[in-house]
Amino acid sequence: MIENPIKRRPTRKIRVGSVYVGGDAPISVQSMTNTETCDVDATVAQIQRCADAGADIMRVSVPSMEAAEAFGAIRKRVTVPLVADIHFDHRIALAVADYGADCLRINPGNIGSDQKVREVVAAARHHGISIRIGVNAGSLEKDLQKKYGEPTGQALLESALRHIDILDRLDFHEFKVSVKASNVFLTMDAYRLLSQQIDNPLHLGVTEAGIYRTGTVKSAIALGGLLMEGIGDTMRISLAAEPEDEIKIGFDILKSLGLRSNGINFIACPSCSRQEFNVIKVMQMLEERLEDIRTPMDVSVIGCKVNGPGEAKEADIGVVGASPRSLVYRNGEKSHLIDTDQLVEEIESMVRDRVKAIEEAKSKEIIRTSFE
Repeated sequence: MIENPIKRRPTRKIRVGSVYVGGDAPISVQSMTNTETCDVDATVAQIQRCADAGADIMRVSVPSMEAAEAFGAIRKRVTVPLVADIHFDHRIALAVADYGADCLRINPGNIGSDQKVREVVAAARHHGISIRIGVNAGSLEKDLQKKYGEPTGQALLESALRHIDILDRLDFHEFKVSVKASNVFLTMDAYRLLSQQIDNPLHLGVTEAGIYRTGTVKSAIALGGLLMEGIGDTMRISLAAEPEDEIKIGFDILKSLGLRSNGINFIACPSCSRQEFNVIKVMQMLEERLEDIRTPMDVSVIGCKVNGPGEAKEADIGVVGASPRSLVYRNGEKSHLIDTDQLVEEIESMVRDRVKAIEEAKSKEIIRTSFE
């Protein structure tokens, strides 16, 4: 087994509700609702779908006092930590702090006068709420646009440091920072520069990355590159797609880098004329059927015996395609044959049996430990 070479950048650990961000905490995955916040039922339902997909944190836009009241109702109906996204109006920040927000997404320099900023920071301190400073290439301050001519990594850094300085002067340090752009290279440059200046946790993202396919590719390149350098403590994949899809892709990026596990890691061949069954169809059905599994597990499904045995030996459950029966490996060892036309049902059954066994073993260990 190759040792993971990624060494995460040491950062301050902060808290977003029950989730820690930074330090030795796992890299968290989050998304943002796209429902009308005042539609409480729809927003709660969307948050729950994201939580079912594994979301650690969810962000909700709060553009008005009516939305702040709705946020309070939403807060009571979900368990996942909530970040309130607020721009310009400090009164909304004060309201959602009282309503139970776990984090405030604000830019201190845009929230109003010094007195208004002090009130928001005082509320955050009183309620034990963290803050996220969010800088975007598309909304840089006018003087920075004039100074640099266009969004640059240095411009994003300077903007972030302005907001950070405000919180530093108020002796408030429970914050994380993002410096997002829609361009891969600009995003990576800005985060690299910022990571050299502060020890606060960084929220990674390529803002307005695009539609599902192209946005996924851009995000994987930019965020994957930064994570490989040890940069990043929490992340959002910003797509013109359903937020639960953002969560799934975020975890897939982390899984591919060996930074976090969330459910099944499928190893499957791209298929060719050697395949003994329809690999693509089988994998589509398995992914859909096993979407609810959160237990980390490697499952290899290979259509023929060329690469099949080698991959199967490295997986928790492996299948080597043949006709009419395929060979199953468990924990690297040959196990038994199964009917190839029943692959989906058989693999699903094996996965769920393994999950059940793992959960039972955990329960026994907890009981045993409690009596020691």
